[in-house]
Amino acid sequence: MPAPANGPDRLPPLRDTIAQYGLAAKKSLGQNFLLDLNLTGRIARAAGAKDNPIYEVGPGPGGLTRALLAEGATKVVAVERDERCVAALASLAVAYPGKLEIVSADALTIDEKTLFDAPFRIAANLPYNIATMLLVKWLSAEAWPPPWASMTLMFQKEVAQRICAVPGDRAYGRLSVLTGWRANAKILFDISPNAFVPPPKVTSSVVRIEPLPAPVAPCDLRTLEKVTAAGFGQRRKMLRQSLKTLAPDAIGLCQAAGIDPTLRAENLTVADFAALARSYVAVG
Repeated sequence: MPAPANGPDRLPPLRDTIAQYGLAAKKSLGQNFLLDLNLTGRIARAAGAKDNPIYEVGPGPGGLTRALLAEGATKVVAVERDERCVAALASLAVAYPGKLEIVSADALTIDEKTLFDAPFRIAANLPYNIATMLLVKWLSAEAWPPPWASMTLMFQKEVAQRICAVPGDRAYGRLSVLTGWRANAKILFDISPNAFVPPPKVTSSVVRIEPLPAPVAPCDLRTLEKVTAAGFGQRRKMLRQSLKTLAPDAIGLCQAAGIDPTLRAENLTVADFAALARSYVAVG
């Protein structure tokens, strides 16, 4: 059956859409547009878009949005704060009737649960300037497990390495602990700067994050954040010294948690940090 006049096969090339709406990427919004159809399709498949609702942040001119819809997403809710892009995405909504909802809002403040009636997946080429803040927001939800079933996100490669690092890795730090406490994370593949318009100065990586049913070990999230901030704030020092910013008796704090105070933060597992957090609460 031939495609309808307003169907996806009638969409103009992305470069034409960018030219038509004057969508020069704005550095202030952390925009770098991904136009390679093979790569956007690969991300959409990795996100498990087929037969699932998808939440996308920062769609820009709609390169990944097109791929998510073409892959068979039941619905895509795209949150975009750049009004120029909102207008450009409207033609995409026409091509996929009832499948694309465009929300003009700030993703850092929006409550995603209000946008979906069932569990959803997150897929996005995140704006570089808010990527880490968004991840922390999604990992810091009060209720767990979260409303999202998975996240397939693009970050600067350096940030992706921090997210997925394990104890002993040079990149292991606060973001690694927060992620590992509540989720499993894996780098799927890298993307060259040349795939973007304009090309960023760094390589990007696509990361797959899946929530755990429950955290690795029990503790209060805010206390865990305090402990990791103290430990990694002076990461080259032993815990008996670095944790003094948190508790005067840092050695006692470690001993109460069953942890050697001569270790450094980079040597501790996520469960160790959770034990420190519980110890901190216990000793007051």
